[in-house]
Amino acid sequence: MNKKRPVNLDIGTIQLPITSYVSILHRVSGVVLFAAIAVFLWVLDASLASEESFNAIKECIGSTFCQLIIWASLAALAYHMVAGIRHLVMDFGVGETLEGGRLGAKIALIVAAVLIVLAGVWVWA
Repeated sequence: MNKKRPVNLDIGTIQLPITSYVSILHRVSGVVLFAAIAVFLWVLDASLASEESFNAIKECIGSTFCQLIIWASLAALAYHMVAGIRHLVMDFGVGETLEGGRLGAKIALIVAAVLIVLAGVWVWA
């Protein structure tokens, strides 16, 4: 048995590279999108049930809470799309080196941040 192995591995102290954070956030955004689809399908079903429920949904959409849900869903969609395009570009062999991966991760984060801010402006404008 190797005695040099760590006894207590503290996950909070491990420094992950930026590429790991981008990949983890890509998975998290996918889970958020899966939940958002369920919410939006429920809203669509409720809006088509009757005129009263349509008016109730229309009134609810104007609330800050509903706008926050819409913005979070658009943010998850924007990030997932940008990170997915990054993965597709890497599948073609571009940015597979360590430096290329870091640069691609930084670009993906910057582009996603810009799209998320634009989505917020669009939702609350």
